[in-house]
Amino acid sequence: MTDRPRLLAVAVPVPVHRTFDYLPPPTAAKPAQPGQRVRVPFGRSTRIGVITAVHNRPAAMPERLRAACEILDEAPLVPDDLRELLLFAARYYQHPVGEVFASALPGGLRTGGTAVAHRRVYRPAARLPDKTELASQLARAPLQAELMRRILAAPAGLGAEVLADAGRDFRRALRALEGRGLVEPIEQPVNDEPLAPGGQPKPGPPLNESQQAAARAILARPGFACHLLDGITGSGKTEVYLACMEQVIACGRQALVLVPEIALTPQLLARFRSRLGTAVVELHSGLADGERLRNWAAARDGRASVVIGTRSAVFAPLAAPGLLVVDEEHDASYKQHEGFRYSARDLAVWRGRQHGLPVVLGSATPSLESLENCRSGRYGRLVLPARAGGASSPRVRLVDLRSERQHGGLSLALREAMHRHLAADGQVLLYLNRRGFAPVLLCPGCGWVAGCRRCDSRMVVHHARGRLVCHHCGNEAALVQHCPECSGPLKPMGQGTERLEQVLAEEFPDWPAERIDRDTTRRRGELDRRLARVRSAEARILVGTQMVSKGHDFPRVTLVGVLDTDQGLFGTDFRSSERLAQALVQVAGRAGRADRPGEVLVQTCFPNHPLLHTLLASGYGRFAELALEERRAAGWPPSSSLCLLRAEARDRTATFGFLAQARTAANQPAGISLLGPAPAQMERRSGLYRGQLLLRAAERTTLQQFLPAWRDRLESLVGARRVRWSLDVDPLELA
Repeated sequence: MTDRPRLLAVAVPVPVHRTFDYLPPPTAAKPAQPGQRVRVPFGRSTRIGVITAVHNRPAAMPERLRAACEILDEAPLVPDDLRELLLFAARYYQHPVGEVFASALPGGLRTGGTAVAHRRVYRPAARLPDKTELASQLARAPLQAELMRRILAAPAGLGAEVLADAGRDFRRALRALEGRGLVEPIEQPVNDEPLAPGGQPKPGPPLNESQQAAARAILARPGFACHLLDGITGSGKTEVYLACMEQVIACGRQALVLVPEIALTPQLLARFRSRLGTAVVELHSGLADGERLRNWAAARDGRASVVIGTRSAVFAPLAAPGLLVVDEEHDASYKQHEGFRYSARDLAVWRGRQHGLPVVLGSATPSLESLENCRSGRYGRLVLPARAGGASSPRVRLVDLRSERQHGGLSLALREAMHRHLAADGQVLLYLNRRGFAPVLLCPGCGWVAGCRRCDSRMVVHHARGRLVCHHCGNEAALVQHCPECSGPLKPMGQGTERLEQVLAEEFPDWPAERIDRDTTRRRGELDRRLARVRSAEARILVGTQMVSKGHDFPRVTLVGVLDTDQGLFGTDFRSSERLAQALVQVAGRAGRADRPGEVLVQTCFPNHPLLHTLLASGYGRFAELALEERRAAGWPPSSSLCLLRAEARDRTATFGFLAQARTAANQPAGISLLGPAPAQMERRSGLYRGQLLLRAAERTTLQQFLPAWRDRLESLVGARRVRWSLDVDPLELA
């Protein structure tokens, strides 16, 4: 009996929910192994896939089998444990397995690039003019001259990341030097370069009793355990992480730390390197491809003791995992809302169970899901009830806008408090979660409002750029001065961060302000520069959106003003109140540290709203208890599990026709209720009509058992070919 040919099960990055069988490459010198990348023929082209299994089972249609073109890696690139995690994620979130594997790899590896990272460095050209001639050529280009001086001092070459602090336009200056033939770029391999060590470890502040108890509990016993570290803002959660990491690293293990925003990684990198004295790397989309690949390889090879990253870092390969930390675990940024819709927080917990590791979920405002897991005994709860160093919590009071005069969005009470705190050498943080100059451009004469032609939304005024911008689809138009209907003058209505910055320049001319939002931090390094101005007290007033509420430490901020609370009080999503409560508590926690007491003013037209009353009178914990009771009574998560079927098309009939077919194809499953079809909260977006069908089950297993077969039926529906549709398991947004 002849042996059957060995088959390669390959995850190919195409929108199909299965792997594909191939024969090994006829020229392969060694047997293929799971985890290696392989180039395979697919249709009329070739694709880069990952081998998920090698087996001898008979092929379904052996006559149609094709051989892989080549195996790209000497050894498996995706280790077994990561492969298992990705296969689970594809099953649970109902996403094509090939796309899941591709999303876990650095960009260059997805396209077949070498696993050896390279970086571009600039070195002096082989032939240079003499010093006098060189100085003459660059006499009128001071930035080019400065870059040239630095490059000449390092003949082996300098990377762009080292040259970045020379000036904002350093890249243009580099290109000019290259064009003049004075410097030349070369690619250098960096995988084997030693990672930047932290130096001699520096001891941190002594842990208080609560911090010590939390650190002991996290590492008390071997094996998997998930701990919710519930600590008020400023209670020293990061010090607990560090204390645990010190012990894990001493045992030769690695720690993975997830943070919700790229902006938080630089300060943690510096702090962890200084305290731990070991190699710490970052993983996020803001890195250049070569640097990301280098750090990814360092994590996989065990050369990095600590990996800090955003959502996608949950897929970082770890040679010897020992601890998983999810900081600000409540943050919605951990859920991917497009494409592969996974929750990094939930996968981190699954990964901890997979490896038998402790997992720490840290937050001052824990998600209701995590609190419910604590109540049921699935998670342990560790409480840090007081601020570290004996600091007191900020004093919070409401400003009733019904009786308060305002100027430019600032009440009289807030303006007086700002003058008082600034005169006392404090800093002020003003929180307004709305960027732009004004959210509405209105004609007072006829009532015309500037709307987006592609969305059911209004265009936002961006005054400095002279543009109207849709914040949903990115559509832009010139800012007009007169109404297209009646030719009357137009008036910007409402308040955005850009307008607030203008008001502050008029009202507080002696106190420099810094605005931090997505518009002001688009350029690489701009956020770090602005934060540095705030931390050095060069800027005394900070204006920001939710970007400034997440984990930043501003020691000199003694006053926080929340300008527009009311936009979140009456949301249609069942999670609206939870999000608002978390945002208020988080931003309020930026006020006051150590011996500088904090004050928080919250402006509202609804001072008697139950949510605000509960938060101020009893705190976030009591709010969460009441919210959980409401969720249980209404049957919403965490008392149930959800899956949202979304569909969109240029033809509204196609969208809702498909959703109607999908509901019929569900065939009234036992234990699952179907809600809809219904239009999305913003029905038309980017020129597409959007609708959704919500599935709700009391038990997660009931929903998971139903989804695969229903998904297969959806793919065969006639209407599926006319729409773009997706399944979102455990959705955070129902809009």
